[in-house]
Amino acid sequence: MLTQKPLQNDIEGYGEQILTKAVKAGRRTYFFDVRATRANDYFLTITESRKKNNADGSVIFDRHKIFLYKEDFVKFSDGLSEVIEFIRKNRPELVSGHDDTTSATCDIDKEFESL
Repeated sequence: MLTQKPLQNDIEGYGEQILTKAVKAGRRTYFFDVRATRANDYFLTITESRKKNNADGSVIFDRHKIFLYKEDFVKFSDGLSEVIEFIRKNRPELVSGHDDTTSATCDIDKEFESL
C-alpha cells in the first residue's frame, strides 16, 4: 500500500516526504520514500529496518539507508529488473507470490516513470 503524505519537512532532514511504501518481510521492513528537494526535484530513499534483540532482552532497530537520485532512476530500475529476471529464470523457487513473471518488473518501471 502506498501512502501519500502532505508536504512536510521530514524529521530526519532528508527533504520533504511525498510518498512512502512500507514492505514488511519477517524481521525486516523496507521503506521506499519519495522525497522532494527545495527545488522540488524528487529522489528516493530506501531504508532497511531490522529488528534486533539485545542480550538484556530490549529491542532495537538497525537501519540502513540508501539514496537514489533522479538521474539514476532508469539505470537503477533497469539493473534491478535485470537481476530479478535472472533469478526468476535460474531459481524460480526463490521468487514466490507472483504468477506473472513480468508483473513486478512492469510495476517497478511504472513507478519510476511516474516520478
